[in-house]
Amino acid sequence: MAKTLFKSAKFQEVHKAILKDGAALFVDKQGNESLIIDSPYHIQYIHSYAEDTPFFLGLADGKLRGTKCPACQYVFATPRGNCQFCGDATVWVDLPLKGRVHTWTTCHFGGEAFLKETPYNLAMIEFDGANSVLLARLKDCKEEDIYVGMPVEARFAKEATYSITDVWFVPAHEAGKGHPKK
Repeated sequence: MAKTLFKSAKFQEVHKAILKDGAALFVDKQGNESLIIDSPYHIQYIHSYAEDTPFFLGLADGKLRGTKCPACQYVFATPRGNCQFCGDATVWVDLPLKGRVHTWTTCHFGGEAFLKETPYNLAMIEFDGANSVLLARLKDCKEEDIYVGMPVEARFAKEATYSITDVWFVPAHEAGKGHPKK
């Protein structure tokens, strides 16, 4: 049987009932009833990255790839196939591996891929030479130490999963940690 997560006796009873029957009825101090159910969630999802494939293949090679509009010269840190301003097809460009925090937030709830890291920090990273930002995790720092303009450096997963979780950023002074994959 799974270990209970709750200290309160009432919650322990509810947790035991959920583990046994998949559901429990919780009654609060005011007598209000709440049905609580165990609802595991897993989905097998097959997805094509299509025109974004070079971005994810780049992560596997320790590169950040963006796109650039040949007509406008606008550089998108979050790649797109066509320029949002003039509509022309974009071309792939390499982005710097160092940037700065543009803004950030700490997430206290996450999807299945992030549950082990919760709470975790997400930051919008700006790069020299790029006109837009990239959303990625910010690791190896405390929430209270993050600030707008903080220098950061990209880190890459040792084994590529071909997802956005293959890249994250660390404070530039922490650049020796993680896997640089250069």
